Amino acid sequence: MSGVRAVVVGGGIIGTAVARELLHSGTATEVTLFEKEAALSTHQTGHNSGVVHAGLYYEPGGLKATLCRRGVGLLRELAARRNVPFDECGKVVVARDEAERGRLHAIHARAVANGVPGVRLIDRDELAVLEPHARGIAALHSPTTAIIDYPAATRALAADFTEAGGTVRLGTPVRSLTDDGGRVTVELGTAPEVFDLAVNCTGLQSDRLAARSGDGRSPRIVPFFGAYFLLRPERRAMVNGLIYPVPDPRYPFLGVHLTRRIDGEVMVGPNAFLAAGREAYGPWRASARDLADVAGFGGFWRFAAGNVPAAFREGRTVASKRAFVAAARAYVPELRVADVVPGGRGIRAQAMNDDGSLVDDFVITGSRRLLHVRNAPSPGATSSMAIAEHIVRQAAERLAA
Repeated sequence: MSGVRAVVVGGGIIGTAVARELLHSGTATEVTLFEKEAALSTHQTGHNSGVVHAGLYYEPGGLKATLCRRGVGLLRELAARRNVPFDECGKVVVARDEAERGRLHAIHARAVANGVPGVRLIDRDELAVLEPHARGIAALHSPTTAIIDYPAATRALAADFTEAGGTVRLGTPVRSLTDDGGRVTVELGTAPEVFDLAVNCTGLQSDRLAARSGDGRSPRIVPFFGAYFLLRPERRAMVNGLIYPVPDPRYPFLGVHLTRRIDGEVMVGPNAFLAAGREAYGPWRASARDLADVAGFGGFWRFAAGNVPAAFREGRTVASKRAFVAAARAYVPELRVADVVPGGRGIRAQAMNDDGSLVDDFVITGSRRLLHVRNAPSPGATSSMAIAEHIVRQAAERLAA
C-alpha cells in the first residue's frame, strides 16, 4: 500500500517476521521495529528448545495445522538461504502402555491428515533401532521434525528486513499505542512518533501494552517457567533426536522430554510451573508486580483449582532434581541424576481467560490501524513466518476497510 508507515513493537521471532512481511508483501512502504532490549530474541525466542515442529497434534484443516505446515517450509527455506543451522534429526513420540498406544493412533491420524511427511507408527523393535536407549511398547516416528537456532533465524529475518529498507531500533521501550482514527501515536517516553499502522507483538508483555493502549485486560498473560537440565557430554549419545511422551489429556502441559539441540547439547525437560516473574529467568529472581498480578487474577485461581494433579506433578519436578530425572527416565531408563547438569529455563507467555481456561487459539484485537497480537499459540516459533503472513493479511484487510 503506497505511503503506509508501519511500526511493529517486539523483536522476538514473530515480531521480526511481521516487520519483514509488512515490507515484503507491499502492505507498508516504511517499517520500523521497536525492541526494548539491546538485542533481538531476548525473551521467549531465545529461551526455547529450538524444535521445528512438523504438525503432528493439531486439528486437521485448522489454522494451527495450516500455519505450522506452511511455517516449516518457510523456515527451512530461510535457513538454507541465510545459512542458519537446521537439522532434521527426527522425533519419536513414545507410548508406554496400551492407553497411550490408543492416543498414539489418534495422533498418527491427525499427522497424516495434516500432510506430515514420512510419519509412521513403529513397534518397540523399530524404536530400539532409532533410539537404542529409549523404551516403550510403540512409538510414532516423525523423520522430518527438526531443530534450529531460533535466535539465528531471527537475525536472518532481521537481515532480510533491513536489506529491504526496514529500520530496527533496539533499546526502545514503548509505553502505549493510540489509534485516533487517522494515525497511531507511539509513546516512547521521549517525543511521541506517529505511524499509519502499528502491530503489538510483545509476547510476555502483550496484554499490558494492549491495556495501556485502551484495549481490554483479557486474555491475561500468566507466565509459566520451564526448567531444563543438560546431559553431560559423555552421556549425550543416549539421545539421537527428540524423545517425547504421548500427551496426557489430564494435564495442560506436555511433561518432561529429551531434545537434541542444534549445538549438540541434549536437553532434559522442561517442566511447567508458575513463574515468579514474566522475565525472571534465574531460579531466585522474582517480580513483586508480576506476582501481584497473578494473585489478583481470578482466572488463575480457577485454573489452579481445576489442575491440582498437574500442579502436584510439576511441583515435584521443581522441588526435586531426582523427581525431574525420574520423569525422563520413564522413557530412557539408563538416565541417572549424575548424568545431568542445570541447563537454564524459559518462560512461556500463557494466555488465560477470565474463567481460567487456557487460550489455545489466535487472539488478535485492536482497531483499524492498531493490532494487538494477544496470543500466537504453540508452535509459535515454528510457524512464525506463516503467522506473520496471517497477521499482515489481517492488517491489510483492516486498512482497506
